[in-house]
Amino acid sequence: MSQLNVLDMNNKVVGKVSLKEDIFNSEIKEHLLHKSVIAHLANLRRGTHSTKIKSEVRGGGAKPWRQKGTGRARAGSIRSPLWRGGGITFGPKPRDYDHDVPKKMRRSALISALSLKVKNGDIFVVDKIDIDKPKTKDVVSILKNFKIDRSVLFLIDEKNMNLELSARNIPDARVQRVDSINVYDLLYYDKIICTKGAIDKIQTTMKQAQGKAQE
Repeated sequence: MSQLNVLDMNNKVVGKVSLKEDIFNSEIKEHLLHKSVIAHLANLRRGTHSTKIKSEVRGGGAKPWRQKGTGRARAGSIRSPLWRGGGITFGPKPRDYDHDVPKKMRRSALISALSLKVKNGDIFVVDKIDIDKPKTKDVVSILKNFKIDRSVLFLIDEKNMNLELSARNIPDARVQRVDSINVYDLLYYDKIICTKGAIDKIQTTMKQAQGKAQE
């Protein structure tokens, strides 16, 4: 069982946290990471795009001109796709983009993402994140202490409104609770600042999920 340093807000070591090998030091399955990211992005699509075909466009009931004798090309409707304002040929219609990934694959992809972050040294574990009141300056100070100048994800185990309100004005910074953790966000953000409680909750939840899968 490997360990990571537990830090305070000043980036000083205050303890250790044990990481389960089957969660934070597992085989990195790149194909599952790819599949999970594709599914996540697909599920974000609303699928409400729509265009009208020739029969749905208003107007065009009368033939523009007689078939022969005008010297012009034959035309049956001003709503033909060849005409400006006419229908759209093979245009998009409302559809469902939902992409389902089996539970075991989702769990395996999440473990791969966590293992990748630990392997690359992109996870900082802190004992707690205490902010007295919503203040962006406090979060900026934390990032400076950890020498983070890239995108960062704060993973917390419980509601922390002061942190969430303080971080929302910082570009490329996001606060997320462990309950809604996903592969896309883990891979998207360069660095992760994670509370010790969040680590414990991840390990407990994963253990329970693995137990249910084996039943």
